[in-house]
Amino acid sequence: MTAAAHPVWRSGLFVPVNVERFVAKASSRGADVLQLDLEDSIAPADKEDARKKLPGVVERLHKEGRADILVRINQPLELAVRDLEAAVLPGVNGLMITKAQGPDHLRLLDELVARLEEKRGIPDRTLRFMVLVEAPGPLHQAHEIARATPRNLGMSLGAEDFATELGGEPTAETMLLPKQQILQAARAHGLMPMGTIGTVADYSDLDAYMKVVRLSASFGFVGASAIHPSQVPVLNVGFSPSPEAVAKAETIVRMDKEAAAAGRGSWSLDGKMIDIPIVQRAQALLVRARAIAAQEARKA
Repeated sequence: MTAAAHPVWRSGLFVPVNVERFVAKASSRGADVLQLDLEDSIAPADKEDARKKLPGVVERLHKEGRADILVRINQPLELAVRDLEAAVLPGVNGLMITKAQGPDHLRLLDELVARLEEKRGIPDRTLRFMVLVEAPGPLHQAHEIARATPRNLGMSLGAEDFATELGGEPTAETMLLPKQQILQAARAHGLMPMGTIGTVADYSDLDAYMKVVRLSASFGFVGASAIHPSQVPVLNVGFSPSPEAVAKAETIVRMDKEAAAAGRGSWSLDGKMIDIPIVQRAQALLVRARAIAAQEARKA
């Protein structure tokens, strides 16, 4: 799948499926994708009840039609299998694969999902994988994980679990390198790199959070998860090209066509040399801007 064909998932809002007040308001929060959680936000004693509630929640949110739907499943495997039985449903766009162990782990889950899709009349590979790498060993295999199955759509680093495995803290400094490794592996294999560079201790400080999101977008990340609805508008804006950036990209693409017609391969704009990589970034920005506009029209 090319970047142009990727869904627009700037903001993914976690929704515990067993808490009705969160489910009831989920579609109105403006998130691009709703991440229905069977993992960390569900107590172990409540997981079976959450699985039973999941089909009804998916049906409701899918009918509302304002956002795509992911289901975050558990690890270890015995829990993941039960989650898949509950989660492979019409209306679900994908699965968040927590604590990915390696390429064989992804291929096994792919096989299980394929069997469930076939059994339930869902077209093959309808459900895509958003893969979370959460330990140093799997990070070492990031490229192998990224290309393990065509079902893979995106990758992210689970910073809290990763830092725990390191015996450290999930700070901006300690997580910078592993997040960049995930970014590079995702981009190398045509996946969406998800997450943010840097941390904000107080998520009510939305100005500081916006700076983190804008920085992350400049690195190449395309979206991130929200643990509170107040983060969703920040993610949507921060991971969208600004109007100024869109206008400049339009100018670059137009002038490049004019230069090509005149037989010039490079030219200058505002005192800066413009060549092929800059034109390609401008073209990609415009493709993303159009996709975001279509996403916002869908929500409206």
